[in-house]
Amino acid sequence: MSRRHDTVMKPLPPKSKRAAPIFAALGDPVRLAMVTRLCTDGPLPTVTLKQAARVSRQAVTKHLQVLQDVGIVQSQRVGRDRLWQIETRRLAEMRQYLEQISAEWDATMERLRRFVEED
Repeated sequence: MSRRHDTVMKPLPPKSKRAAPIFAALGDPVRLAMVTRLCTDGPLPTVTLKQAARVSRQAVTKHLQVLQDVGIVQSQRVGRDRLWQIETRRLAEMRQYLEQISAEWDATMERLRRFVEED
């Protein structure tokens, strides 16, 4: 006889609600590549990011705006272009959040292991 488990999704905690848009923004391969490039090469102008992304300047600008809206990058005007850089504080928050999730997962797996070994 199988037991049916009705799971009700709990509301997201505040930290998760803040993290969701960031993970959504990083879910796009072009944006993730831009963030990776900015992390590796430091502040870069839009034109350099456009060349690396192989998309139009307008598309690059839209992608960067999404990243800026969620607080991952920031920019400043330099001449006719913008210089983009990583917002390290925001990425550090996300790293801490992922470490928390990982610790919770490890604890859950340990409880499961103990439960299975008891039988």
